[in-house]
Amino acid sequence: MGIFGALQSAVSGLKAQSHAMENISGNIANSQTIGYKRIDTSFLDMIPDAPVKTQVAGAVSAFSRSMNTVRGDIQNSDTETHMALNNNGFFVTQKADGSPGTFYTRRGDFEVDRNGFLVNGAGYRLTGLDMENGVVSGSVAKPIQIEKSFLPAKATTTIDYQLNLPKTPKTTAYNPAELGSELLSEDIQDLGGAIPAGAQADAFVAQSISGGGITTYNSTGEPINVQMRWAKTSNDSPETWSLYYAASSDPDALVAWKKVNDYGYEGGVLTQIGGAAAPNPATVTIEDLEVNGALLGDVTLSHGSKGMTSFADNSGMATTTTLKQNGFGAGEFISVGISDDGQVVASYTNGETKAVAQIVTATFSNANALKRGDGGAYTATSESGEPIMDQTGRGIVGSSTEASNTDISEEFTKLIVTQQAYSANTKIVTAADEMLKEALSMIR
Repeated sequence: MGIFGALQSAVSGLKAQSHAMENISGNIANSQTIGYKRIDTSFLDMIPDAPVKTQVAGAVSAFSRSMNTVRGDIQNSDTETHMALNNNGFFVTQKADGSPGTFYTRRGDFEVDRNGFLVNGAGYRLTGLDMENGVVSGSVAKPIQIEKSFLPAKATTTIDYQLNLPKTPKTTAYNPAELGSELLSEDIQDLGGAIPAGAQADAFVAQSISGGGITTYNSTGEPINVQMRWAKTSNDSPETWSLYYAASSDPDALVAWKKVNDYGYEGGVLTQIGGAAAPNPATVTIEDLEVNGALLGDVTLSHGSKGMTSFADNSGMATTTTLKQNGFGAGEFISVGISDDGQVVASYTNGETKAVAQIVTATFSNANALKRGDGGAYTATSESGEPIMDQTGRGIVGSSTEASNTDISEEFTKLIVTQQAYSANTKIVTAADEMLKEALSMIR
């Protein structure tokens, strides 16, 4: 082909360098776009078929090469619903207008819109699996929608209660010179399971030690303060302690303190509850627990396997190691955030949190073969393979975003090289044109 072949090669070079320039321009333009993945340019030589001795350098063709697997820097964000992926996965999204299709993106600047959906800056809704009581309940990923309604109250059903009782209680009525003076007086013991208000209750308080107090909640979310006291009732083997709770603060109440149960200890270790062998783990049920007329109902005291002991303590007081309950009052929605395990968690004014959805991510066998769309969204292709879904939340980083993986200095270097290559190809066209003119002038 000679001169014409040279012209064709030069023109292909101009076209290829123009393609590279377009990619460089787009990369620089999107250097600040969240989750953007740059596109590099690769060149392919195109050699005409000819014997070895007559082969020529040939033309060139340019094609784009996606860099989807090159992660950008992860940057902190003040928005709790922003997130980044510290792996090669993609967020699974749908369009906010409800149109069909599944799209994959690294753009994690999600925020709650007016309808409660988590939508990123490009208008794609984040999808995930529904959760109930901390467990994934959904089987199909769908757009995550945050309900801003009140969190209903939850009645207390269990109190985790563990403590060490002293060998000798140093109460206000304690007198070390009198053997057994730490025991409840006989008239108090004779009252059995209930101690009335007035002088008898005062005597009980003087001869017993505090076991701590905790706020519980009934089914309507009403707070009920449960105060507990321990009284040592026997030094015989097993040494016996009795647990009471304050049933009423009314000075004229028929029952001020109500007995829960007897606890027997040998060598500081709990061996009996209510005269029977203590179960392992130890539990006691308070039936119809009621304080100042507010009914809580049946509540289980969970002591664990070794949570109740009676070892010597110089203070003579009970040392509580665990005291917590599982109820709470109603709460108003405050905010939503992302946990370390990729769960969408709502927070409420009562201090409770609730996991409402598990974020789903996707990986691909060949992520660089995904088809690119507007807003950093991708769709699967036959070359990329089908998405491999992950429901564990691995790699999700909350309160963060992923920066563009464009390196400005690198793009400027490629820009200079591309400009020089383009200029060199124009000179080939100019030179070939002069040679053609010379050839044409021969026939004049």
